[in-house]
Amino acid sequence: MKIYTLPDDIPLDKKMLNSDIIFYHYTSLKDSFKEKSHLRCNAFSLVVSGTKTMHFADKTVHIKDTEIHLLSSGNCIASVSISEKKTFESILIFFTNEVISNFYLTHAATIDKINRKQTTSYVEFAKDEFINNYTQSLLLTLRNNKNISEPMKRIKLEELFLYLLENYPEKFLSFRQSASISEAELQIRKVIEANRSNNLTMDELSFLCNMSLSTFKRQFKKIYNSAPSVWLNEQRMILASKMLHLKKEKPSEIWHKLGFETHTGFTKSFKKYYGCTPKDFANNLTFQE
Repeated sequence: MKIYTLPDDIPLDKKMLNSDIIFYHYTSLKDSFKEKSHLRCNAFSLVVSGTKTMHFADKTVHIKDTEIHLLSSGNCIASVSISEKKTFESILIFFTNEVISNFYLTHAATIDKINRKQTTSYVEFAKDEFINNYTQSLLLTLRNNKNISEPMKRIKLEELFLYLLENYPEKFLSFRQSASISEAELQIRKVIEANRSNNLTMDELSFLCNMSLSTFKRQFKKIYNSAPSVWLNEQRMILASKMLHLKKEKPSEIWHKLGFETHTGFTKSFKKYYGCTPKDFANNLTFQE
């Protein structure tokens, strides 16, 4: 029996397969089949017609078209039965651990108030009117245009995440993605996201994370693959260029917003990173336009 790696073995172009969110409209005309699959990332399965039995290491689940299903990455054996239906049809939404972890971070204030139950690698939700309409909207989009843009994919997946979080909070948060984000990583990312433009020292950031400085630096490098000071400065410089370019703000208006203690310090860091002063950078943009 061939082992399929999903989503890699789906007939999509390389650019689409390299995305951290993939939408795929799946159909099969076979009466029944059994296949081994390795899910490289997490997935929603929105079955439109047909039934499926999936065997995991710790459980067997029967997937019906009256439910949607949230699956963690890993190995499984799927047996598909089409019964009296002419085709087996489903929408698969693949997403990486980073995508759902970022969602958890964005909505941490809400999530932290919810009691989490025992975690599981498989969760099912009964289809309701919203989910039925959501599925139909995806079918319409995928049938007419297989190349959904990255912004649209993120909006549609976040729409489903938010609906499940607001309507089935405990059940949704019971989902455990493989290689789940650790508490230490979650804490560091929360602190960094909240303070990336604040002028805090490494010692102060490690204090907010409730870690020693050495532990903070070591964990930070594992998460971001960079030293904290280097990464934070890079983020500030990227944000500075966006403020100068997109928002048309002046250098004198943004240095304090980026957490620099002085205008001179900001100018020095900007010139070191971009090779020119913020004023020259802004003037060049104006000239190009």
